[in-house]
Amino acid sequence: MAELGISVTAYVRSIGPVAIETFDPEEIRKNPLCMPDARAAAQASEYLEKCLEELNSSGGCVECIVHGMPAGAGEPVFEKLDANLAKALMSIGAVKAVEIGDGAAVAAATGIENNDAFAAGADGHIFKKTNHAGGTLGGISDGSDILLRASFKPTPSIFSTQQTVNKDHENIQINIKGRHDPIIPPRAVVVVESMTAITLIDSLMTGMSAKLSNLKRIWIDD
Repeated sequence: MAELGISVTAYVRSIGPVAIETFDPEEIRKNPLCMPDARAAAQASEYLEKCLEELNSSGGCVECIVHGMPAGAGEPVFEKLDANLAKALMSIGAVKAVEIGDGAAVAAATGIENNDAFAAGADGHIFKKTNHAGGTLGGISDGSDILLRASFKPTPSIFSTQQTVNKDHENIQINIKGRHDPIIPPRAVVVVESMTAITLIDSLMTGMSAKLSNLKRIWIDD
């Protein structure tokens, strides 16, 4: 993606009740929780220690920002870019919700609040003053940053006693053993980045066929 001038950066936005308040990209790889906020990472670590003491686990959210994605990738109906991104992220194990741009917050917004403002720069380049849509409009990239969030459920393999049913349909209790992480998102950051990048490059590759000149250059011209 770097060869195309596109950067894909994912990080842990929140763990349980602890969410980042500042953003330092250099901090993402400095703490084991992959959070761009050192203070939030410390608070989240304490929270996870408490979860472990209680034989419990926690959910969390991974956010991903794509910078430099050119406008025009995607399609308005069957291969919407946002739909394909959502499908890719939902295919990751333990992801239970995906948001793009303002996400679920749009349900409480008005049109005036949610509509993005467009403007023309001095060089004639059209840009968005706001980015509530999260980088896609009508299923097509609009040239602004693409913002994605994937919400992960708590690790189901916890050490607390749980209720289940055996093969004889009897109600039983189980207690699992072994090594199980209390949180999934830190390990999923690279997966979110990879799935996002694969989806974007696939859309760019497919979009090449939108121009007849490209087809001629590949299949006819020497």
